[in-house]
Amino acid sequence: METIATSGAPGAIGPYSQAKKSGNLVMTSGQIPLDPVTGEVVGEDIRTQTAQVLKNLNAVLKAAGTDFEHVMKTTCYLTDMADFAAFNEVYAQYITSAPARSCVAVRALPKGVLVEVECMAILD
Repeated sequence: METIATSGAPGAIGPYSQAKKSGNLVMTSGQIPLDPVTGEVVGEDIRTQTAQVLKNLNAVLKAAGTDFEHVMKTTCYLTDMADFAAFNEVYAQYITSAPARSCVAVRALPKGVLVEVECMAILD
């Protein structure tokens, strides 16, 4: 098993890695909308935060040797399901392969952000 780490996404803020790779499978940790350089939350609205989350997730996938086209499953966490439609609009701009997905509402996320996304992808 290989640990994936990239400066293109925020470093872990706890005892975990950005992703793990084994065989042809990559499993990412959840990404939140942090600027990879400053570690600060990017944006106050769901659209801006979702875009940053997906940029971070893309950087992790790239470091692992894959991309959004090879994502098999995402799990998405929103603090408010009223943001679901706006979240979907941004998500669909980045993840066009229509992987399996779960999207749930949670009470709170780290640093008070509105969204977190994790995924499983394959290596081609």
